[in-house]
Amino acid sequence: MIVRSDRSLQHQVVAGLVLLLAVLLCPAILSPLLQAQENDECLMCHEDSDMTGFHGDEEFSVYVDLKIFGESVHSDMDCVDCHLDLSGIDMEHDEDVEPVDCSMCHEKQAKQHAISLHGQAFARGDALAPSCSDCHTSHHILSHLDPRSPTNNINIPLLCGKCHSEGAPVARNRNIPQDHILANYSMSIHGEGIFKKGLTVTAVCTSCHTSHMILPHTDRRSSIFRDNVSGTCTQCHARIEEVHRKFIEGELWEKEPHKIPVCVDCHSPHKIRRVFYQAGAANKDCLRCHADEALIMEHDGQTISLFVDEAAYNSGKHSGTACAQCHTEVSTSLVRPCEPVRSKVDCAICHADQVLQHANSIHGQLAAVGDPDAPTCLDCHDKHATPDHKLPGSPTYARNVPDLCARCHRDGEVAANRIAPGHPEHIVGSYNMSIHGKGLIESGLVVTATCINCHTAHGPLPPGNPASTVHPDNIAHTCGTCHHGIEETFQTSIHSPGNVDTDKELPTCEDCHTSHTISRTDGNDFRMLMMNQCGRCHEDETNTFFDTFHGKVSRLGDAGAAKCYDCHGTHNILPVSNTESTLSRDNIVGTCGKCHEGAHRRFAGYLTHATHHDPKKYPFLFWAFWGMTTLLVGTLSFAMIHTLAWLFRLWRSREEWKKIRELHKPGTQFYKRFSTAQRVNHLVMLLSFFTLALTGMALKFSYMGWAQAISDALGGFETMGTLHRMGAVALIIIFIFHLMNVWTKRKEMGIPWLKFITGPYSMLFTKTDLTEFIASIKWFLGIGPRPRFGRYTYWEKFDYFAVFWGVFIIGSTGFVLWFPEIFTRLLPGWSVNVATIIHSDEALLAVAFIFTVHFFNTHFRPDKFPMDPVIFTGRVTLDELKHDKPREYEQAVADGTLESRMAHPYPRRAERLFRVFGFCALTIGLTLIALITYSMLFGYR
Repeated sequence: MIVRSDRSLQHQVVAGLVLLLAVLLCPAILSPLLQAQENDECLMCHEDSDMTGFHGDEEFSVYVDLKIFGESVHSDMDCVDCHLDLSGIDMEHDEDVEPVDCSMCHEKQAKQHAISLHGQAFARGDALAPSCSDCHTSHHILSHLDPRSPTNNINIPLLCGKCHSEGAPVARNRNIPQDHILANYSMSIHGEGIFKKGLTVTAVCTSCHTSHMILPHTDRRSSIFRDNVSGTCTQCHARIEEVHRKFIEGELWEKEPHKIPVCVDCHSPHKIRRVFYQAGAANKDCLRCHADEALIMEHDGQTISLFVDEAAYNSGKHSGTACAQCHTEVSTSLVRPCEPVRSKVDCAICHADQVLQHANSIHGQLAAVGDPDAPTCLDCHDKHATPDHKLPGSPTYARNVPDLCARCHRDGEVAANRIAPGHPEHIVGSYNMSIHGKGLIESGLVVTATCINCHTAHGPLPPGNPASTVHPDNIAHTCGTCHHGIEETFQTSIHSPGNVDTDKELPTCEDCHTSHTISRTDGNDFRMLMMNQCGRCHEDETNTFFDTFHGKVSRLGDAGAAKCYDCHGTHNILPVSNTESTLSRDNIVGTCGKCHEGAHRRFAGYLTHATHHDPKKYPFLFWAFWGMTTLLVGTLSFAMIHTLAWLFRLWRSREEWKKIRELHKPGTQFYKRFSTAQRVNHLVMLLSFFTLALTGMALKFSYMGWAQAISDALGGFETMGTLHRMGAVALIIIFIFHLMNVWTKRKEMGIPWLKFITGPYSMLFTKTDLTEFIASIKWFLGIGPRPRFGRYTYWEKFDYFAVFWGVFIIGSTGFVLWFPEIFTRLLPGWSVNVATIIHSDEALLAVAFIFTVHFFNTHFRPDKFPMDPVIFTGRVTLDELKHDKPREYEQAVADGTLESRMAHPYPRRAERLFRVFGFCALTIGLTLIALITYSMLFGYR
């Protein structure tokens, strides 16, 4: 029993120990089981992006993005570590959740926030008072070192600016003046460091106001309280007192140090504010002497005025700057404080950046070597009366800058002679006439570009210096500062460096727009200039362009015709293979349609830069050109040989035809060869042909000065083009009228067509013509008699055939060129190129033949010289008819029509007028032939 009792006690003791151990370990074991769900379990609901909750009547999202939360500094914590009121409850919980208390971990920051203006407002229940999550967010809290964090230095101004900027809810609902804090900060040296240079070490809002303990400047605990400001600033700016000695009057340091201004009096963080003291004592001391206009000094043999106009000084930019801040050698311990002043004022004390720019500029480099012509600060800025550059009276005001720079850069001045000795570039005069100059001077647009916009105010450098703003590598960016968007577009083009692999120098803004003579891009001068500008690099393309209609009329002064950039673009020039190019397959129809209404895909197949010199690439053009050239050379060569042989024969038989000419005297009988209708037809055809010849040849040889003179004399190309089309229409009407007359004549004669066209009065070639041609050759060679010609000789029929053929060929191709949009719906686009060659060369053949061969056959033969007026008067002497056309005379006798054709002599006055008109026509024709010959032999293309 005793043993059993001992064992029972032992068991009880062990059981008690086990129970005690279980009680002690139970919380540790059961705690995870008693807590709420794990994060994954919370996210079963809160991972739904559509899930919302309510705070009063306001609905808000309770979505938690797991990826974003995973980037947070709290990513290793559980939800209930912050949401303590959810600890130990089931998955589902009430919507009314207690706010997170950040002070559990961030006690120091929470205490600072509670003391601050933000915390006090939060404690009052102000709805606009910021809490921790307003700055740090809730689930995506990033380290302040992370650039994405709103509390990173680079983002602080924008974070604070959500409330502290003009128009923000805090300013609008609480009537708190924000004084454009964010806008002024962004323009300050600190703001430029953040926004322009990305300097994360520059001062931001929290650098001066702290992050959490933000207090008004009237609170002695505030980092921006007057007595604490210097300490706040010296966190970054060391040796403040030594720097101040350059700006603060020495007397204040020695006698009244309490008057020394704090940092924000001179360097306001947001905008300029009134200083806390009047800094005028030292200036008054200086002006006791320097207000005297008679005060002068002698220096190196020169008399220098020491007068300071107090009124001008006080109205200038330096009015708030004491004399001693510039003249730092002044010492108030001396009876005459300015006695030790020996050196010039160092403007770098306040304007270090500008002085450094000047030192590195061409002006500063020349000044450094003692060049007497080199401008320094005081050459542009008055030493005492320095007005703000925004005031119209300032020499650095935009409207006055050209005149300021002109002091040296005007023709004949020192800088102009240095840049181009003996050959001034007329920089100032050119600028005044440019679009920039006219905008500034004539229109008063002070926002237009002046000298300093391109060359900078303090750092001008020669264009050859890689650091210069007008260096070819930099000029696009310089122009882009005003021409917004143009630089970006240009950088995508094939002309931009890096977009094309080439050894050639790529064009910049200056190559197309020039530097000082910039004109309006919609002006005729600019459009005409661009053809040559593009041609400086694209020589082959330019030559082929001037072979096209667009190029030829452009040379004649037509500014409206398409130029290079009308098709290729301006700043967005891209290879044709690029789908964004204006000439890509997707865009070319639209590009052509800008000028050619009704343009279509087949029309766009026109070969813009095609050449007839490449048989493999452009076979149709090659064979069309050489076919027309063969026809031209062959026809004129044959006609020339025929003419020379005829001329030789006439010279040998001169006694014979001289007798015939002597028979033309008063009382001579005349035979009427041509009717009034035929003469009128010839006259109209003559006028239309001359119109077509002058206007057409001027276009064909548009690269010659005489062609351009003809265009100008006729009123420009548009007028010339209208005259050309009128001449074409007139010639076609005459052609149709002639065909109708032939039809009527055959009908009146009542004979079949075959007999009509093979009869003695036919204008078509017959077997007789071949016989007479062979007989003529024998006569030329002196081995046979002169043929007995009928009404029309073989050379007259050839003239007729040439006109008939020419009207058909030139007319049909002319219509293709006149209405290309219509004809290319049936024909391929390159047919326009072929039509151009055929039309041009056939016209040249016609002009050359008419003004040489036809003129010789009709007027310049020795037996007809100087002119045969029969086509104007319609009459020829009977003796001349018997000699020239014996078969026609015999036919008239046989038909019994001779008597009816006999006529009186034509009135002498009328005949004289016809001769004057004829001589004028002959002169024009021969002159045109001479010009064409000269152009083909010595002209340039």
